[in-house]
Amino acid sequence: MIVSWMTTNLCNLTCSHCYQDAGEAKEAELTTEEGKKLIDGIARAGFKIMIFSGGEPLTRPDIYELVAYAASKGLRPVFGTNGMLITKEVARKLKDAGAAAMGISLDSLDEKKHNEFRGHPEAYKRTIQGMKNCREAGLPFQIHTTVMDWNKGEILDIIDFAVEMGAIAEYIFFLIPVGRGVFIEETAVESLEYEKLLRSIMEKQKEVPISIKPTCAPQFTRVAKEVGVEVGDRFTRGCLAGLTYCIISPVGKVRPCAYMVEEAGDVREYEFDQIWEHSPVFQKLRSKKYAGSCGECEYNDVCGGCRARAAYYHEGDILQEDNYCAYGQKLV
Repeated sequence: MIVSWMTTNLCNLTCSHCYQDAGEAKEAELTTEEGKKLIDGIARAGFKIMIFSGGEPLTRPDIYELVAYAASKGLRPVFGTNGMLITKEVARKLKDAGAAAMGISLDSLDEKKHNEFRGHPEAYKRTIQGMKNCREAGLPFQIHTTVMDWNKGEILDIIDFAVEMGAIAEYIFFLIPVGRGVFIEETAVESLEYEKLLRSIMEKQKEVPISIKPTCAPQFTRVAKEVGVEVGDRFTRGCLAGLTYCIISPVGKVRPCAYMVEEAGDVREYEFDQIWEHSPVFQKLRSKKYAGSCGECEYNDVCGGCRARAAYYHEGDILQEDNYCAYGQKLV
């Protein structure tokens, strides 16, 4: 079970695709004590992995205290970060606090393209240095890459780069058009290209020693089976939203995933573990009563379709079919 807390909306970058529309901090973001109370509820609910994300989580001055507290509660603290703020000292302090791994974003091996996408002239250089600083400190890291039409040809090379850098994994994100990422609807890979890329990624898994995980691409579980790739016990299902995963916004709103706008509750009104157990939104997702091609598909229990895409393209219906699935559209 995995939970992601968007610790702040504050960010040092202006990434084109940002689902949070991050930049300035939100008013009334959760305080240190509220964060610890949230962590208590997360531990009671039985979660094992806690992602500290944002915005940029390393902009929070209390981040080491929060990481240490999460670790003390038996959680595995990991990060989603742009990596630019990971100096040698920061890497050491994170490891000492109990951080288990860092997820660092890299979208292109072309420095100029990465910088333009991330909105900072030194993004590439400082991100790479952040990876090196993690490696030197003995703090495990993985690379996170967002797939767009302009970088899809680089994905396999970025996987090789992750291996060369000493990363423990490569996570490949197929994003949903929300936040500043609304333009993705025009620039994202189309259904057949999406299917082809998933196959290439799963075939690549046969060649490299690190784990590759397509994210917000639940069809990878079917594709892996079709090409004979064992994804292991870690990735037994595609879409986890509301089943074994959810997020908490900077101001304490609980949602099934980062790309779904449906709110399950507010941790300032109810304890997190109560929201997780009783929220009608989560109960609906756990029914798995999917409509359209997802409801008819023989892979619906291991894939489930992307619930965020279903909602986006079907006027908020979180149980509708996932339009991006070439298999569901009988294109493959």
